[in-house]
Amino acid sequence: MLTALVTGGTSGIGAAFARSLARRGFNLVLVARDAQRLEDTSRDLTAEYGVHVETITADLAVREDLWRVARRLEDPQKPVDMLVNNAGFSVKAPYTAEDFHQHEAGFEVMCAAVARLSGAAARAMVKRRSGWIVNVSSTSGYVTMGEYSAIKAYATSMTESLAVELHGTGVHVTALLPGWVRTEFHSRAGITGSSIPDFMWLDADRLVEEALADVARGKVISVPTLRYKVMVAALHHLPRPAVRWVSRKISGVRQRELKA
Repeated sequence: MLTALVTGGTSGIGAAFARSLARRGFNLVLVARDAQRLEDTSRDLTAEYGVHVETITADLAVREDLWRVARRLEDPQKPVDMLVNNAGFSVKAPYTAEDFHQHEAGFEVMCAAVARLSGAAARAMVKRRSGWIVNVSSTSGYVTMGEYSAIKAYATSMTESLAVELHGTGVHVTALLPGWVRTEFHSRAGITGSSIPDFMWLDADRLVEEALADVARGKVISVPTLRYKVMVAALHHLPRPAVRWVSRKISGVRQRELKA
């Protein structure tokens, strides 16, 4: 049986990946910070799909924890066939904030950890000449809305660079760029999403199904649903001053939501 390792695999998009892969018969290695939630998720997935679920309690902002997960990815006795780098959170602090902890934690979890774990997985997979790496980025990387946009722009570019590096090795790399998805992500960030039209919201399970179809096709960039494909194409071709104007408008709405 194939095995997939999913970071942030107990909630939101990560949990949707875990369910979808378990339904396909993958054994799972789930990585998250909350040990109890890992145990509950593991039990539920095993009961429903009959797959083996291994858990690793880890905070990817802590180097020792990150190295433990990297070592698991490179363990030749227990090969991992797919890595899903999904762990992440909203970074709301402005660049002018005196406390830079949010920025540093965001960089560690969503940039450094993604690159480190992708590299570890790739080394092991190249030896077997097969494997898939999925990095959950965001359409936010195409706008300019603070640290989160900058982080996700890095994640997308880093994934494309890795795809170039691994071309011809049998290892396939995909960056998933979701838009607004109904998960705990926004509520944890204090964002109600009330200003976002209903048609812009995506279901996490549908998102993952479309993403996995793109992975199977060998696509390096996956933007599920036509509405977001059109939006990303428009942002890609807009002049940069126009992108910054759009970003200011969205940021203004976001700030009003946070104050509500």
